[in-house]
Amino acid sequence: MASFVSQTFLIIFSLFSPFFITINGEFSIQSIVTSTKRMEKMTHLHFYFHDTISGKHPTAMQIIKPHNRSAGGSFGITFMADDPLTEKPESSSKLVGRAQGIYALASQHDVGLLMVMNFAFFEGTYNGSALSILGRNEIFHHVREMPVVGGTGIFRFARGYALAKTVWSNQKGDAIVEYNVSVVHY
Repeated sequence: MASFVSQTFLIIFSLFSPFFITINGEFSIQSIVTSTKRMEKMTHLHFYFHDTISGKHPTAMQIIKPHNRSAGGSFGITFMADDPLTEKPESSSKLVGRAQGIYALASQHDVGLLMVMNFAFFEGTYNGSALSILGRNEIFHHVREMPVVGGTGIFRFARGYALAKTVWSNQKGDAIVEYNVSVVHY
């Protein structure tokens, strides 16, 4: 009787467990008990984004021009980027990754960019991992906040935010932007 009760308990417990073990297509009375809440880690990253749209070797280029510029000024202009990410603001600084994606002038009333960008890292612990940014970047604000909506590799299931601050820009549209990124991930 005790064996029957313990087997019944294990079967019921297995049904409510997050994992099942199957043998030959049938549920086993054995189960793996694991926590559905994994240990989350907080990571802070600091790097510089070098966006160059002028010169002989641009890292970003315009891919869409608006049909009617008089209607919305710069509204609709879209760029594709493959920008270097470095440890320090100098372009000769150590390369830690690349910002790859699209940004577009998405506001008819001010200068607000829609950023759809992956920060792909290839240095140290983060080699082969990426973070995905999707949000509004009001480039004339001193500090801008954008959401981190996901990631890959070590940043799988990442969520968090990126703070961007322009440290240098010129009339041609080139810029160096400091990023402080905080993410929670598994």
